[in-house]
Amino acid sequence: MATLRTGLLPDPTFYPSPKMAMQAAPEKLAFVSLLNPSQNGSSDALALVDVDPQSPKYGQIVGEMNMPFAGDELHHFGWNACSSCLCPYSPHPHMERRYLVIPGLRSSRIHIIDIKPDPRNPRLVKVIEPETVLQRTGYSRPHTSHCGPDGIYINAIGSANGDGPGGIFVMDPETFEIKGRWEEDRGPQFLAYDFLDIGLVPRRHEWQRFVESTESDRHSSRAGGPRSIATASQGIQSGAASGHRH
Repeated sequence: MATLRTGLLPDPTFYPSPKMAMQAAPEKLAFVSLLNPSQNGSSDALALVDVDPQSPKYGQIVGEMNMPFAGDELHHFGWNACSSCLCPYSPHPHMERRYLVIPGLRSSRIHIIDIKPDPRNPRLVKVIEPETVLQRTGYSRPHTSHCGPDGIYINAIGSANGDGPGGIFVMDPETFEIKGRWEEDRGPQFLAYDFLDIGLVPRRHEWQRFVESTESDRHSSRAGGPRSIATASQGIQSGAASGHRH
């Protein structure tokens, strides 16, 4: 049972330093996206994999949750909150890492998955339809989600019509409402792929900086095997990048 003291403490999976995160106990459960490339009307799914070496089901899928619609192509997903909530310039220590934010690259749909109270029985609590994404951002083809100190950042590789330029937009980490575009001026950049949060730069009001790579637009999207993995307390995202950096 939570006491007043524990209730006021930050999420125990938020770490003030990378070293402290490395010293933490290893994860016991991972979430993996399962794609259906056959286009037979079946949806993608989220698989739960036992990664506890002491478990008799180590390395096995111990649960699976189907998405409600076909044709999503689930892509690089992450958490609603992470250690950046401890940032002194935009502190959110009350946040809890409990929701997976899963973009659908082909559908432009975004799924919000609640892993509490039982991570082995996740629940779909919200679906953000592509019309909402287009209306509030002017972007399509959401690709990767990252938790940040003041919101959830999602990059998209397409514009409203599916071509370029794409960009980055921001989502409220508590209500999951889309706030709008992150960039004030994209400059000459047209193509977009993945992006990396490189932290806070306390210069004027420019706290957040990203490095974004260019690789493709929506015409280069294609179905494939499992793309993203997130452990029960920390998102791990994979992907190739080439071309320019912005």
